[in-house]
Amino acid sequence: MKTAVLTDSTAYIPRDVRKANHIHMVPLNVIFGHESYQEEIDISAEDFYDMVKEGCELPKTSQPSIGSMTKKLEELADDYDAVIAIHLSSGISGTFQAMVTASEMVEEIDVHVYDSEISCLMQGFYALEAAELANNGATPDQIIARLNEMKQTMNAYFMVDDLSHLQRGGRLNGAQAFIGSLLQVKPVLHFVDTKIVPYEKIRTRKKALKRIMSLFEESIQDGGQYKACLIHANQHNEAKELKEELESKFDHVDIELSYFGPVIGTHLGEGAIGLGWYRKS
Repeated sequence: MKTAVLTDSTAYIPRDVRKANHIHMVPLNVIFGHESYQEEIDISAEDFYDMVKEGCELPKTSQPSIGSMTKKLEELADDYDAVIAIHLSSGISGTFQAMVTASEMVEEIDVHVYDSEISCLMQGFYALEAAELANNGATPDQIIARLNEMKQTMNAYFMVDDLSHLQRGGRLNGAQAFIGSLLQVKPVLHFVDTKIVPYEKIRTRKKALKRIMSLFEESIQDGGQYKACLIHANQHNEAKELKEELESKFDHVDIELSYFGPVIGTHLGEGAIGLGWYRKS
């Protein structure tokens, strides 16, 4: 059985890496006024943050249409018997459910829709692992079993400069506890049961980042090999410095640098930064 791997644009896997690993992608959209852009195709993260800085109103976002998803599945059916479709958390987007609906409309290919329960390159790590297994002949059931194993050690914490974007967009559970002090705290957030929820209220950006680093350090003390990523919203230098700091301290962790692209950046705002990781072995 020949199995394809499909994800969406919020995995933020660079195009050349997707191509090298035979990973297929459906884009989400960002909408500035009357103009709609396909993320990772029509608009890059750099373009997005520049447009926001230039005074464009913060855009809206939309998931891929069911029609575009069925078309992608039909295209894959020409060359594959099955597809593993890995999407951003169902608790913050309807993309997962839209793919479930699309899969029921295409009979020519066996579709396995997987809820990453997370987003950004942490979602991408699932797709990359699935692609490696698929390219080595693993069955869909074997791939799903490995993804579920990864999920047991998958962690991600992040902070935002301003919670108002997440609260206004309805992406943050428990926001009411913070609304009265949006400007006073830099909360550490994480995913719980597919939703973004507050983990801890912290007074300054520096202390919030230090707390995230301490959570990471506590989690990786078992001697295993780990894969991690630092993810930023237009904070290149800060993220690079943090990556170098972590690499100097932990030689058993493979750390990548990634970004919050247009869709996720719309909801987090510029200045957000996060750290995610999972145990490889």
